[in-house]
Amino acid sequence: MSRLRIFSDSQPQAPQSVHGEHADIARELGRIGVRFERWEANQPIAPGASQEEVIAAYRADIDRLMAEEGYQAVDVISLKPDHPDRATLRQKFLSEHTHSEDEVRFFVAGAGQFTLHVGDKVYDVLCEQGDLIGVPDGTRHWFDMSEAPYFVAIRLFTNKDGWVAQFTGEDIATQFPRMSPHTTATVA
Repeated sequence: MSRLRIFSDSQPQAPQSVHGEHADIARELGRIGVRFERWEANQPIAPGASQEEVIAAYRADIDRLMAEEGYQAVDVISLKPDHPDRATLRQKFLSEHTHSEDEVRFFVAGAGQFTLHVGDKVYDVLCEQGDLIGVPDGTRHWFDMSEAPYFVAIRLFTNKDGWVAQFTGEDIATQFPRMSPHTTATVA
């Protein structure tokens, strides 16, 4: 189940509020300019589907978002627990950073944890299958895929070259809960 925990940035041990209903999560994230939607496939997706088949299953929502926000490129990324570089890939985005363009991810399968640092609050968002999150450019955040990552995600970009992490140098990400392997979906 998708989840949003909101913390004070000075009190990582206890969230100020926890939300599990999609409408509540979308409302809370909307207050800070973050898009959170649920998408449904318009056709079945078989395990091991190609990038083209995955994109085709969500084409209407992808086209709508591209028209609304001006995104120019779309691709699919997939990671499984047995990936040989999983630890390196996980470590790459565990520190607080920003991007010069929006970070938009739709979880076709599996899960990932986006943690956003906005003002004096930390918004910890567990995204699961069917969730789309759109983190605005310049938003301080980090991403965790757990020690045993499993996800298939559609990514939308204005310019793939603009999606480069600019690390803040702050250690705040080390103070907040990481994604545990048991919160991820089981690989079928």
